[in-house]
Amino acid sequence: MFVPLSPLEFRDRAETLFGQKFGVIDGEKQFTYAQFGERTHRLANALRSLGIVKGDRVSFLTYNTHQLLEAYYGVLEAGAILNPINIRLSVQDITYILNHSGSKVLFFHSDFTPLVQQIQSQLDETKSFVVMEGPCADPATHEYEQLLAGASPEYRRPEIDENEIAELFYTSGTTGKPKGAAITHRSLYLHAMNVAVGMQFGDTDTVLHIVPLFHVNGWGTPQFVTLVGGTHVMLRKVDAAVMLELIQRHRVTRLFGVPTVFNMLLNYPDLGRYDLSSLKVVNLGGAPPAPALVKAIQEKFGCLCFVGYGLTETTPILTAAWPKAHLAGEAPDVRLMRQAKTGYPLPGIQLRVVDANGDDVKPDGKQIGEIVVHSNVVMDGYYKDPDATRNAIRDGWFHTGDMAVLDAEGYVLIVDRSKDIIISGGENISSVEIENVLYAHPKVFECAVVAAPDDKWGEVPKAIVVLKPGETATEAELVAYCKANLAGFKSPKAIVFRDALPKGGTGKILKVNLREAFWEGKQKRVN
Repeated sequence: MFVPLSPLEFRDRAETLFGQKFGVIDGEKQFTYAQFGERTHRLANALRSLGIVKGDRVSFLTYNTHQLLEAYYGVLEAGAILNPINIRLSVQDITYILNHSGSKVLFFHSDFTPLVQQIQSQLDETKSFVVMEGPCADPATHEYEQLLAGASPEYRRPEIDENEIAELFYTSGTTGKPKGAAITHRSLYLHAMNVAVGMQFGDTDTVLHIVPLFHVNGWGTPQFVTLVGGTHVMLRKVDAAVMLELIQRHRVTRLFGVPTVFNMLLNYPDLGRYDLSSLKVVNLGGAPPAPALVKAIQEKFGCLCFVGYGLTETTPILTAAWPKAHLAGEAPDVRLMRQAKTGYPLPGIQLRVVDANGDDVKPDGKQIGEIVVHSNVVMDGYYKDPDATRNAIRDGWFHTGDMAVLDAEGYVLIVDRSKDIIISGGENISSVEIENVLYAHPKVFECAVVAAPDDKWGEVPKAIVVLKPGETATEAELVAYCKANLAGFKSPKAIVFRDALPKGGTGKILKVNLREAFWEGKQKRVN
């Protein structure tokens, strides 16, 4: 028997088997899976009433809200393609994405009304607008709850081709125009299965959605949490007090997020006031963390912490550094170092680390190569961009651009993005290695290391550091600390102190912004 694979099956399963369980929590609003399912049916029928047909693109511009979670199923049930947009992008990029995707409908949170009004006249195919949680100032704009109330709750099961595009996710466009990764029903389904098995999810799990659902490592959760009948807790904005209160109130068991978010929580003055005993697992991703951060999370939160890895183009999660049972006898510091690595592939993922000739690197933890992936979770391609697709997927392998080493147990460790590797006097220097040393310094709150131009060596590492509140340190002090813990050529040649570092939508430090300031008017290396 052949049954087409679609994430709609996960919603149907939760609605049937966990119908009376509160599956979605958004502020004071709580929905059982039966109520959530009905709302997604109404959304699908509302879209049909707006003229949406199979293959049309539907965009959402909002925070982590229950409405966006509903879209992950309602839009697909209507036969359409969901396109969640990064709210942190520029007005120009948002306009470009709406036009490039050919979006027919734009749902937007009322906070973004001025932005939508600004770009409406520039949109080519977007003719219907739906506002969420706010008044309809424009009579041509629909209001979300009224739209759902007027739609039928009937489940009109669509005809599914598992190889058709279900979702579009656009990259942030840091090196050009945003590119839309096209993800199929089949990829989304198999990704959820891979994660549920590989990371041991179940119906006792409650996940606080820290990572925006429009961002890499955020959008996989609507599928695998629903699949197992877990509970979704929505977080609209990253705020330490709000996050800790939600963890305590809703007995959250799992957290996904970038290192900077957890660094913020660990340094929150009132952390000790909150009951975090429900936490079982913290999964770090988005940027390589220092082992010191993994250790601090385990000690202060009292839970398991390990690293995971994924990309926009891979649905997204590829690896997890989940501790292997047969390695339980290793020394604690060795075990901790493994948990801070990028991890080993989840079920369903074929992953290699290859040199410039395409040959596998030695599993010695030293030889650097690029991570390449062969899996059902890899995107169908970049939407309307065959050239970029051919450049990224070659000979059946997706080239990530992430440089890594591999150990004998199959654990990968990313040492840098290819563009972030610092080549100084012919030596390859990992910015991550330097950052890990700086993060171990007791006065350092946040840091980033980038390549800066140098007349003698071509480029050298330069560190940008934010100190912890109330702390003082000198450049000479931190340089000396690095020299005591790194090879001389790896130590940063200069350290700049800042009050804050630029961050993207998930809290990830934007190195490209920091690097550009040093290279203004200079000839940059081409990777």
